Amino acid sequence: MSKGTDQIGFSQRIRIEWLERTADLVLAGNERKAIISSLQELLAGKLSIGGKAKRGNREKAITILMKTWVTVPHDLTLFRDAGLDLLRRLPEKDHLPIHWGMTMATYPFWGFVAATVGRLLRLQGSASTIQIQRRIREKYGERETVSRATRRLIRSFVDWGVLADSTTKGICMPAAQRPITDPDIITWLIEALLHARTDGAAALKSLLGSPSLFPFSLGKTSRHHFTVSGRMEVISQGPDEDLVTLQLGAGGRENVMITRQGTT
Repeated sequence: MSKGTDQIGFSQRIRIEWLERTADLVLAGNERKAIISSLQELLAGKLSIGGKAKRGNREKAITILMKTWVTVPHDLTLFRDAGLDLLRRLPEKDHLPIHWGMTMATYPFWGFVAATVGRLLRLQGSASTIQIQRRIREKYGERETVSRATRRLIRSFVDWGVLADSTTKGICMPAAQRPITDPDIITWLIEALLHARTDGAAALKSLLGSPSLFPFSLGKTSRHHFTVSGRMEVISQGPDEDLVTLQLGAGGRENVMITRQGTT
């Protein structure tokens, strides 16, 4: 649990190709200053064009990109490294869930907005920006910064191809869900969900069906896959329910413990 979920942090419209470029720079072994310089060049003609503000939209976007894949919170380092390994072995067309999970783990606000959208899509097949905004403000407060950040996240979802604008203004429709059957990706996404929570624990069944993962359809996974990374531990206590929780293990390494509990 690396951060409080009452913070926004993610306040810009971020394109997935910018995150892809950032991760590529990390995988290529670039140092922090070189990555920032490359991102400045990438975004020079896209954000803060002609702007003179010290902290314009371009600088804020670079901060988000850097924190997501480069200067991650300490307790996300091993998780980030596992995500980079997935990006390295997967074709680029399959990278979306990895960027989604890393963004959600670093910025719980992303996950909360995603969960809000996911619930609305399940209930009514569409999501209006008015409904989304109302639910986000109920948690984060009646502030313009909250409304503006929410608008930008919704537009990011559209940019990423997981939402689509309908013919009715202010109404978003879901894109086709992307099936995920690779157990390594599934267990990594579950860990992302736990990092985005304040308690770092939840029933495995609810995690697999989390509305925060509305763009994806997760396949089945087994207890074995929660142990192979070395960050995970499985404890069996009964046949009925799996509780997944983040723990701090030996040597400061993160562990995910799955406790199987019987019903009461």
